[in-house]
Amino acid sequence: MNWTRLLALSESHGVEGHLGACVREFGESLVPPDVSQKLADRKRAQNFFTLRLNAELFRILERFTAEEIGALAIKGPVLAVQAYGDPAIRSYGDLDLLVRQRDIRRATELMVAAGYAPAVSLRAIDAGKIPGQYLFSKPEPNLLIELHNDYTLRYFPRRLPLEEFFARQILVRVDAHDVPAPSVEDELVLICIHGAKHFWERLMWIADVAALVSRQTGIDWERVADSACAVKAERLLHTGLRLASDLLKVQLPGKVQAAVQADVVAARLAQQCSRWLPTAGSAPPRLFERAAFRLRMRGGLFSAPAYLLRLSFSPTEEDWNEVTKGGHHRFLDAIRRPFRLARKYRRDSHP
Repeated sequence: MNWTRLLALSESHGVEGHLGACVREFGESLVPPDVSQKLADRKRAQNFFTLRLNAELFRILERFTAEEIGALAIKGPVLAVQAYGDPAIRSYGDLDLLVRQRDIRRATELMVAAGYAPAVSLRAIDAGKIPGQYLFSKPEPNLLIELHNDYTLRYFPRRLPLEEFFARQILVRVDAHDVPAPSVEDELVLICIHGAKHFWERLMWIADVAALVSRQTGIDWERVADSACAVKAERLLHTGLRLASDLLKVQLPGKVQAAVQADVVAARLAQQCSRWLPTAGSAPPRLFERAAFRLRMRGGLFSAPAYLLRLSFSPTEEDWNEVTKGGHHRFLDAIRRPFRLARKYRRDSHP
């Protein structure tokens, strides 16, 4: 066993906590002492970082609640608890919240008052510019918060029914606090779309699907199907479930397994992701591979090209320049975007 390589791979794939748990399960006597120590040190560091992030999550939710701003925690500690029963076993470096667009300006003011630097200015918000996410950072102690909503989550084939997510919200117990979060069914669809957005290039995202399905035995699969259907993400859901089933041997209910197996295009997408997976994102797909994958994600003679065009011409903050950052030059931003993407992925693609 090349333990150095294994540790590097686990870090690249975001599964250091999973590796540490497996090592403890089959006996640390089989592991070199220096490797055991490294895993223990990383576990300790992740525990401290998770506690710090969770404390900040509670403070932000308290501030938002006081101002009557609704928010749902997604991914991060909530997903770690639901999927693994431990908020520190899963690696994450930021906090993600769903917040209604009408509350973004006030939420930004509250975040600034709390000492965060916004990546999207109030001027840009007032101008109606929609970023990929509303990012807030605090250098000390290295905290990142992202606010999302139905406008920023562009990779949903259809617009996220945010009010339905809020209507179906549940409370997840995190470090003795009840944290509002999407239902398990909605979270499953969300993480499958998120994984597809990133071409499932990290094992962590597949593990999340497998762990959530395995641990949450009371999942209402009809509601999962309805949630996916509402945003036309059935194929993305099937791809995530197919990867979890094929690679991590998760057991799906009979009808669900049959539906996943019957989706031939999802099987092809899963096979393609499996070929990309070993690089953990270090050798991203080429520009045309990305485009073809997006088309197959959506499917349909007219809907697939429309989906790809929307992604290609919907500008984010990366497409805003200093001149148009606070203005209404959306047409210029949209025209600039495909050229920026072409430069980026032609440069980043492997030979």
